[in-house]
Amino acid sequence: MNTKVITAEYLSQAAQALRDGGTVVFPTETVYGLGADGLNDAAVGKIYEAKGRPGDNPLIIHIADKADVAQLVREIPPAAQLLMQRYWPGPLTLIFPKSERVGRVVTAGLDTVAVRMPSNRIARALIRESGVYVAAPSANLSGSPSPTTVEHVIDDLDGRVNFIIDGTGCEIGLESTVVDVSVTPPVLLRPGAVTLEELRELFPDIVTGRQEEENAPKCPGMKYTHYAPKAQVTVVYGPKGRRQEYIKECLKGEPNAGVLTYRGGRYEDAKLVIDAGESMQAYASGLFANLRNFDTHQIRVIYAEFEQAGGMGRAVQNRLYKAAGYRVINLYEK
Repeated sequence: MNTKVITAEYLSQAAQALRDGGTVVFPTETVYGLGADGLNDAAVGKIYEAKGRPGDNPLIIHIADKADVAQLVREIPPAAQLLMQRYWPGPLTLIFPKSERVGRVVTAGLDTVAVRMPSNRIARALIRESGVYVAAPSANLSGSPSPTTVEHVIDDLDGRVNFIIDGTGCEIGLESTVVDVSVTPPVLLRPGAVTLEELRELFPDIVTGRQEEENAPKCPGMKYTHYAPKAQVTVVYGPKGRRQEYIKECLKGEPNAGVLTYRGGRYEDAKLVIDAGESMQAYASGLFANLRNFDTHQIRVIYAEFEQAGGMGRAVQNRLYKAAGYRVINLYEK
């Protein structure tokens, strides 16, 4: 397949491709998405094929206007109305009972559908101009770190999609928060920039907890290994001094190791050291790019520093633990 990389000036070409059943990569405020007509089963199938994505992993349908959600769902519960009012457009995906218009390919056979209204202007302009509801997971090969730059997209999907839109955005750097509003009380399925603390202000009884063990996950990122670089990742979770001491000991026997530091750290025995920043927002926005950077330098193992944190830290922890396959050294318990 010949992939064409365009800027937002040529959005009409990409919009036509979506109407014709093709695939288009576009920026959002979270990560780049790989889009196709969400109500066209054949088009949705091209997303799974391009990514190498398992067919039992549901997709999120993206809309340009709040009123569009009524075309995709059987009902809009009061909890959903409140969340839509406060957080749409933005990095929040809601799970609804699906309408008959929505096929079972995009939902992976479920009776629910995931819907999001992105705030990125290019994403919404593309959806509006195409006239379709755009199913879109992250625009990467299945299992690898999600893309936050057009270079990441090209590395993974050049020759696999029709269009890639080179645009700005992805300032958040992690995928959207996912809340299931098809049940009462609502369930937080995936943490993100809309934090658990914020959700609890609206729904004190919101249900949380790991959902990966479900046989039929309701949102992406719950059932399979995700976000992983080629290098083996180990998360070292603990107070700053203890985690740095632990990593320094590990480096003595590992000549091709990298370290993802948090709030500073010197590791003279590491082949590559990357600073994740001074806040969880910074850690989040650079996480996937940093993981890819280690692969670029052919690092074999990565030690990633992490510490207890609420808010955005829950989202970072979720992605980082998945990238490590839950290979975690918990120094708080030692």
